[in-house]
Amino acid sequence: MNFKDHFSGHAGLYARARPRYPDALFDWISRQSPAHGSAWDVACGNGQASVALARSFDHVIASDPSAQQIAQAQPHPRVEYRVEAAEQNTIADHSMDAITVAQALHWFDLPRFIEEVRRIAKPDALFAAWSYSGCHIDPAVDAVIAHLYDGILGAYWPPERRLVDEGYASMPIPFMPIDSPAFEMRVDWDAERLLAYLRSWSAAQRYRASTGADAIAAVAGDLLRAWGDPRRPRAVRWQLALRAQRVA
Repeated sequence: MNFKDHFSGHAGLYARARPRYPDALFDWISRQSPAHGSAWDVACGNGQASVALARSFDHVIASDPSAQQIAQAQPHPRVEYRVEAAEQNTIADHSMDAITVAQALHWFDLPRFIEEVRRIAKPDALFAAWSYSGCHIDPAVDAVIAHLYDGILGAYWPPERRLVDEGYASMPIPFMPIDSPAFEMRVDWDAERLLAYLRSWSAAQRYRASTGADAIAAVAGDLLRAWGDPRRPRAVRWQLALRAQRVA
């Protein structure tokens, strides 16, 4: 089936530039899962969440429709990678204790995906989907990034991006909600590492393809002035928005 592919063309950059999810998130998923035999990490990309899940689950099936993304995935003895769509795959009925989606739910045909979750989940399986939007460093750097995000790249974000910006709040997920704590993703990056992350944005790649120009280069000078010593690592933070539910 066709899928909305915004990352295959820069899968290597995506794998190198994206931040890591906090261990506390996966510890919480482990505690909430009714068992730890098997988990499905949907739209796994480079396998970051898949490998983290393998610390708690005996077998993780990590699927993504992009063969290029799977080619960049981290190998792990308990992770089985498959090139398959979220809405149609070969996982056995009622076989998964947990189903996770990291920064990808907004790309799915949601009704079809929900039917696959119902088919694949064991009774009371955990469903957890999370996303993150803008990062925060300090007001001066944040202002440069906001200008890039909205002012320069605003027209180049796909319409699904609004679902990320709202933390998936409006997406109709028909399972039993679970209260979850707040999670923060934090990394210590120098300025070049942050610029690489900004280049990994799908809108930045679309802007380059459409205009032939590098939107990140256009703001790099302002960002470096706001940053100070570009070699000095600074804390970069994102708030995770988590939708956690029990599949009854």
